[in-house]
Amino acid sequence: MLEMTPDGSATLWSTRFGQHYHNRNGAISQARHVFLEATFTHQHTAPCVLEIGFGAGLNFLTTLVDTRTRGVPLHYLAFEFDPLPVETLAAISQYHVGGQDSVWHALLGLWPKPTHPLGSASPLIIQTPQCKLEIRFADASHEPMPIHWASAVYLDGFSPETNPELWTPQLVDRLAQAMRPEAWLATYSSAGLVKRALKAAGLKTAKRPGIAGKRECLHAQRLIEQQTAL
Repeated sequence: MLEMTPDGSATLWSTRFGQHYHNRNGAISQARHVFLEATFTHQHTAPCVLEIGFGAGLNFLTTLVDTRTRGVPLHYLAFEFDPLPVETLAAISQYHVGGQDSVWHALLGLWPKPTHPLGSASPLIIQTPQCKLEIRFADASHEPMPIHWASAVYLDGFSPETNPELWTPQLVDRLAQAMRPEAWLATYSSAGLVKRALKAAGLKTAKRPGIAGKRECLHAQRLIEQQTAL
């Protein structure tokens, strides 16, 4: 069941993980503040975004609307192991201006049916002159990542306590290697184990103010000199 948030967008409850998909004080506000702006994607002239946990698609929609508004191209690669029903995606996107975009409508038409076992659906790929979207329905902790490709990483799994496989040092290290020099990774989490994993991967971490209801979140940058170290 959808739950409205104060900024006019909607979130929903995950019975599998026992958590909401987004901050209950603002689903779109979280997408913009925690991910789009924390990775400086809203300033990038041709962002290549790697997302871990596509979920309800609000991070993608927020990024798509931003790039459409600025007239810049977007390349977006996301991993999602447990896709929501297409009806849920359609319902939640009614409260986001990006839900009217042609790329989103194409996504809804190609979304895998619930008869697919978890992680078994073929990748979903949509390409237009200004946007390439690829969603891989697979466990990101075991899938290959592009090397030195991403200008931004959105690490948006459920909490480390309930979804630990998306916060391991091994996966964070692979995400760091997927980042180009000076790229940013952002996450809503400020947990000590997450910060330690980011530092162990060679990223420079910093805390940021969270949105209402959450005091802090993390972002981290890959430094230029890491290019020669790998």
